[in-house]
Amino acid sequence: MTDTQLPYRADIVGSFLRPAALAEARAARAAGEIDDAALREVEDAEIAALVAKEAQNGLRLATDGEFRRSWWHFDFFGMLDGVEVVELDHGIQFQGVQTRPLGLQVNGRIGFSDTHPFLAHFRALAEATVATGATPKFTIPAPTVFDFRLEPAGITTDLYADRDALVPDLVQAYRDAVQAFYEAGCRYLQFDDTAWAYLCSPEELEKAAARGIRTEGIGERYSAMLNAILEAKPADMTITTHVCRGNFRSTWISSGGYEPVAKHLLADTNYDGYFLEYDSDRAGGFEPLRFLPHGHKRVVLGLVTTKSGELEDADLLRTRIQEAAQFAPLEQLALSPQCGFASTEEGNLLTEDEQWAKIRLVVDTAATVWE
Repeated sequence: MTDTQLPYRADIVGSFLRPAALAEARAARAAGEIDDAALREVEDAEIAALVAKEAQNGLRLATDGEFRRSWWHFDFFGMLDGVEVVELDHGIQFQGVQTRPLGLQVNGRIGFSDTHPFLAHFRALAEATVATGATPKFTIPAPTVFDFRLEPAGITTDLYADRDALVPDLVQAYRDAVQAFYEAGCRYLQFDDTAWAYLCSPEELEKAAARGIRTEGIGERYSAMLNAILEAKPADMTITTHVCRGNFRSTWISSGGYEPVAKHLLADTNYDGYFLEYDSDRAGGFEPLRFLPHGHKRVVLGLVTTKSGELEDADLLRTRIQEAAQFAPLEQLALSPQCGFASTEEGNLLTEDEQWAKIRLVVDTAATVWE
């Protein structure tokens, strides 16, 4: 019998390497050589080709590869009411490389309006999936990322005395977003989240405290924030999260197993599924999976790295899945790549052929384990 539950046994995080034609069109738009309409034509064509290729490689879902975005998070945040992406004097420090120097500024009341461009992006994806019959999956950054990454001087309006004061409006914005995506036809939505992974790292917690974040009790606060959003989710909508330790040009930020956050995240936060990175020893062991409640929730094991083109051994993947099943029921597990292939438009350091080989490996391995 075909498994219909989301996340699927073979699933993906979301982003794909940007095709050359798309990269060239974005560069041409930045240089003023083409207009927005011309860029959209290229985006539409490349997304249609991507959706077809996802189906050809055995996926039962489809994303738009985040082809309309420059960043996995700033594009969405910067299009919220009351929020602007601004230039800083520093970027985000990864291992040996720093991102472009951008950050968030809150200059008005935070809100999500029905003119947010991501709604149109989802509708276009849904239209593109009609021909393949795939489930359209859409990704947005989690609200916890907004809180965790907001700089000390990031609030420039008198509406909010501090970062805690803006949480109710941030929660309402996400409740409105969930409803708006649902009304647009979205039934599979994912909150991408680096904050939970950083809570597993003493070094990142230190940096967070220096940014003015109250780190004591932060796991409970983040779980409560997310649950206040998830309680508004319609019953026939699946909302998952992807927990990431950083993904920029094949580098990373944090290390540390899930033990410090496992109960708050897996047991206390009402997601339908969790995409957890397990492609390196920086993620620790599978023991924290014991906090996954028995029932409908699924953990998607990110055992296949997107940070290099080297293809994993299928037998080793099956062995690791069985090791994970010692701590959570096998029927509540699934398989995916560990992250997207291009969390920013620069992309990770592998080829498109290597990218698709990894997708096929996930699909084929999942079939041998669960079907």
